[in-house]
Amino acid sequence: MKEKELQYVFSDMDNTLFDFVHAKVKACAAVVDRIGTGDPLEMLSYFLRGIYGFENLENIEDYLREKLVFSAPLFEECCGIYEDMKVEHVELYDGVLDTIRAVKDMGCSFVIVTDADTENAYRRLKRVGLAGVVDDVIAYDMSGKKKPDLGAFEFALNRSGASADESMYIGDSLRRDIAPAKKIGMVTAYAAYGDRNDHDRDFFFEPDYKLNHIGEIIEIIQSRGKVN
Repeated sequence: MKEKELQYVFSDMDNTLFDFVHAKVKACAAVVDRIGTGDPLEMLSYFLRGIYGFENLENIEDYLREKLVFSAPLFEECCGIYEDMKVEHVELYDGVLDTIRAVKDMGCSFVIVTDADTENAYRRLKRVGLAGVVDDVIAYDMSGKKKPDLGAFEFALNRSGASADESMYIGDSLRRDIAPAKKIGMVTAYAAYGDRNDHDRDFFFEPDYKLNHIGEIIEIIQSRGKVN
């Protein structure tokens, strides 16, 4: 059976469009500098534990308590430092902007699906110049579901008026992005270049495509019948 032409590209944001771990390390370094003890990579490991979630600020509270410096005012101050420095150090991967523009020039919609809330998602997208480039941003507080919950993907499809078989999903996590997207029938492109999911190393799921650079999706879209 002939593969259906792709009309929609849905994409994860953090570590798929930009190196979010690098930004988090810089943010952790600023917090460590403020409290006067600890190590940025050690603090980052608290976010990677998979206990609260990659962006949950309770990870900062745990770290301050571990270092025996916790107080409510200091915790609040460190959260502010962390959030501001994280956004300041977000930078797009090479080729992302050109690729998104090329996708749109081919007549496809480019939509971001993220577990960040709307405010934080747009802060990052404005920082890297994508806020006015992508067609839509679907955040956690809109769908009420976090990946890998299928509801996050179903909400994105329904909001966009897209069917799964005419949609591609790009993401850096095999467990949270690729497996659920493929389960509901989307074409999946694994952003291997951005995978920093150390706590998911024992999980494997076969994607439809493996990307070493985001620009490779152009050829994939073309191979399925879409042309400029």
